[in-house]
Amino acid sequence: MKRFNSLTEVRHELTAGTTTCRQLVEYYLDNIEKKNGQLNAFLEVWADEARQQAEAVDAKLAAGTAGKLAGMVIGLKDVLAYKDHALQSSSHILDGFKSLFTGTAVQRLLDEDAILIGRQNCDEFAMGASNETSYFGPARNEIDPERVPGGSSGGSAVAVQADMCLASIGSDTGGSVRQPAAFCGVVGLKPTYSRVSRYGLIAYASSFDQIGPITRSVEDAALLLEVMAGPDEFDSTVSHEPVPAYSQLLEPKAHYRVGYIRDTVERPGLAPDIKQAMETTIELLRGQGHVVDAVDFPYLDYIVPSYYILTTAEASSNLGRYDGVKYGYRAPDATDLESLYKKSRSQGFGQEVQRRILLGTFVLSADYYDAYYTKAQRVRRLIKEQTDELLRQYDFLILPTAPTTAFRIGENTKDALAMYLADIFTVQASLAGVPAISVPVGHDAQGLPIGLQVLSGAFREADMLAFAKHLTESVNLASKEAVNESSDDTEEYF
Repeated sequence: MKRFNSLTEVRHELTAGTTTCRQLVEYYLDNIEKKNGQLNAFLEVWADEARQQAEAVDAKLAAGTAGKLAGMVIGLKDVLAYKDHALQSSSHILDGFKSLFTGTAVQRLLDEDAILIGRQNCDEFAMGASNETSYFGPARNEIDPERVPGGSSGGSAVAVQADMCLASIGSDTGGSVRQPAAFCGVVGLKPTYSRVSRYGLIAYASSFDQIGPITRSVEDAALLLEVMAGPDEFDSTVSHEPVPAYSQLLEPKAHYRVGYIRDTVERPGLAPDIKQAMETTIELLRGQGHVVDAVDFPYLDYIVPSYYILTTAEASSNLGRYDGVKYGYRAPDATDLESLYKKSRSQGFGQEVQRRILLGTFVLSADYYDAYYTKAQRVRRLIKEQTDELLRQYDFLILPTAPTTAFRIGENTKDALAMYLADIFTVQASLAGVPAISVPVGHDAQGLPIGLQVLSGAFREADMLAFAKHLTESVNLASKEAVNESSDDTEEYF
């Protein structure tokens, strides 16, 4: 069976009768069996359930009653609740825990006949930029298994990259969908904060977390957002803004006003190949008649510090519930209640999670609350206001998704600051609460994927998705033309 790049391709084959959902599931299960031992993308595979779901969807297709996602085989990041299935956030402290309910986003996928195939590896409690903090070991990049897939939704991105499922559902707090999508050469979407219900998502930082899809096409990302978004009685923070038919609104406008943050392109730490890809894309857009301007954003150096102060503060509160008493891991050598708490948490949480809990507890302490937490909230407001102002002047902002391509496993694990700086270009959208999408725009000299990020105003996902689709098509066309020109030159030479 061929590799499918979108649900449209799958549905064409299903309609033609050349494949069935059951055959699709067997195809992906076969790929998982061949590849997962090396890539460690899936922690658990629901083979029999996926087969049963596939047969049920085949029956619905035959009857003409199938939902929007019939034929889409999806994996779930290990932070999303699915009733009676293991849910661990890739952490030792949730050993043996099974979800008692299904989260809203997951239920909406099932209601539209998506087929769920398994639980995917991630950084522990979604805290990381490389998928190396997982209790189950790192997921690995298919292009070079000695390199990271990005994080925290690393397993989810690799599963799509390696054709182990058509799409994955991850979570994005500060770039955890977009950065691994860039490292793996796929599409990653973070919706506007509150666009998708967080009911059933294990919390890391509640004022940042958003559920988002990882796909092989912008069209599939649009369709998945269309299905998952919207009001939910179980989440009081979710927006009641109407949900457009994103998948039907992908026709771009003739001309856009696009801004790019000057400092992101001129930054010394930006890899030369990524800088070249950005400059090439800018010239491509200008050549199509779009207005593309360099803009200044004076708070770039304050983005990462304010983000980590705020998210660790929220994490220290959210992770207080994991104490070894009601569920999950319980220290076997505890002697009293106090030692039960201390030993269960110190043995159950990994080093990075412990670091962030301690940082968060510190910045929330009475002596330092105003010096750090309050100040970071003020900076967040400035970042949001400046970002919103730029997005009133321009339809979109474009910037690199990450300053480098996928780095080697172990390369940054001993330097927490270097790891945190991997988020420097993704956290702006998270702090501002605006939507962002990462799309592939080529490869570096080593053949590693490069991602470019598009930001738009809040709840303007429809415009952003249409532009992202136009951008990917334009980049692909330009790449093919360059290859053809190169071939012509070679033939002429000989």
